Amino acid sequence: MAMRTSYVVQPFELHRKRLRPGRQESASTESGAIKKAENLAKRMPGAAALKVVADDETGELEGVTVLGSWGEIPDDFVESLQG
Repeated sequence: MAMRTSYVVQPFELHRKRLRPGRQESASTESGAIKKAENLAKRMPGAAALKVVADDETGELEGVTVLGSWGEIPDDFVESLQG
């Protein structure tokens, strides 16, 4: 079982006065994900940088870590990742 780590940036946008996830963007490194999230949060309501660890063969999710968040993110965002 080989584990693979990837980095994802989750931007958030306003839709009918509510925050909702925008299109995720990938990053090649942890610092790249953080920089990308910081920059996206300047143009959008908010963004979060995530570290995702999954089984390379089955795709089964091992864990998600929030590296940082900037601007506005939904109150239940972190809880939804752990569920």
